[in-house]
Amino acid sequence: MNYIIAMLSNKCPRCRTGNLFVTKSAYTKGFMRMHEHCPACMQRSEIEVGFYYGSSYVSYALTVAISVASFIAWWVIVGLSLYDNRIFYWLGFNAFLLIALQPWLMRLARRVWLSFFVGYNKNWQHEPPADTGRVIESQMEVMEKLS
Repeated sequence: MNYIIAMLSNKCPRCRTGNLFVTKSAYTKGFMRMHEHCPACMQRSEIEVGFYYGSSYVSYALTVAISVASFIAWWVIVGLSLYDNRIFYWLGFNAFLLIALQPWLMRLARRVWLSFFVGYNKNWQHEPPADTGRVIESQMEVMEKLS
């Protein structure tokens, strides 16, 4: 499976076969819960305490890209003018679009962020995942209780 398809189908970046999230849909209760380890290759999903705070930067970049794309599409399809309120209609459309896509974008940002640090391994069935040494179990338990 290639990288893009694996990212869009919630697969582990190391093996590209195991599901990262407990639920398949981004629009159900508990949609951000992740498996502690990949069910297929046993890759740890949270490499260190607070690992996914960095995914907010990815989410921001995705949100800006979608906003720019929707602005260009609106400009081409509807058009813009200084003499009417079409820009405000685009702002409303864009706000609705971003709110509707937010759960999916949050999950995509986590997948992309994890893939920055965990690369694909074609021999994942025969090689165990690398131990980062950055996981402190007592801190992970505290973070688990807080969330």
